[in-house]
Amino acid sequence: MLEIFNLSVSVENKEILRNINLTIKTGETHILFGPNGAGKSTLLSAIMGFPKYKITSGTIIFNGQDITNVPIDQRARLGIGISIQRPPVIRGVKTMDMVAACLKERGGQEDILRLAEKANLADFLERDINYGFSGGEIKRSELLQLLAQRPQLVLLDEPESGVDLVNISLIGKLINELLEKDSTIKDRKCMGLIITHTGYILDYVNARTGYVLCGGHIGCEGDPHEMLAEIKEKGYSTCLSCAK
Repeated sequence: MLEIFNLSVSVENKEILRNINLTIKTGETHILFGPNGAGKSTLLSAIMGFPKYKITSGTIIFNGQDITNVPIDQRARLGIGISIQRPPVIRGVKTMDMVAACLKERGGQEDILRLAEKANLADFLERDINYGFSGGEIKRSELLQLLAQRPQLVLLDEPESGVDLVNISLIGKLINELLEKDSTIKDRKCMGLIITHTGYILDYVNARTGYVLCGGHIGCEGDPHEMLAEIKEKGYSTCLSCAK
């Protein structure tokens, strides 16, 4: 499982998060809401271990191991994977090569093609990563790489952002496969934390718990569908008042 205790994070000496506490058990999917600039992406980046995000206090435990100061590459090897909101274009590296690297020794050419067909990206394998891709194609490419990696902890930053109605159903299907939603919770080996600004992803991916992140800390926790309905009706004004 993932356990976070009293986590505070700074970026360029500015405190963004303070005293974050949450627990995600294996098999569960949790949702993170919050207004722009609340620190949602910072939390995912700190869990993944991006060097820019400095943990000033607190602890991150993953599957019983303290990973607070573990480098990003080791976190990936331990089974943590992320899809960031705006992935870069990587010229000179084919999509196929990246998928092959994520698969490691677990698959070959046929497996790469099989996964690419699921993501409707079979014709993109010889193209440079994200070069000339649409918003939906970039999201599917990120999920294709995660499907090849098969992480135990999946971190998704606004997977529905920039995705049209044609693509969002496929995005939801890929996420459900990644999170092993066809299996019962006790049989799953994966868990997920998903940031959503619109809540559209909840139409396609079932989640157990929701959080609202405001003012740099988690203000409330509950059923994500009820929380989304409240946010749609009243916005984040109540949450911001609570944060103060």
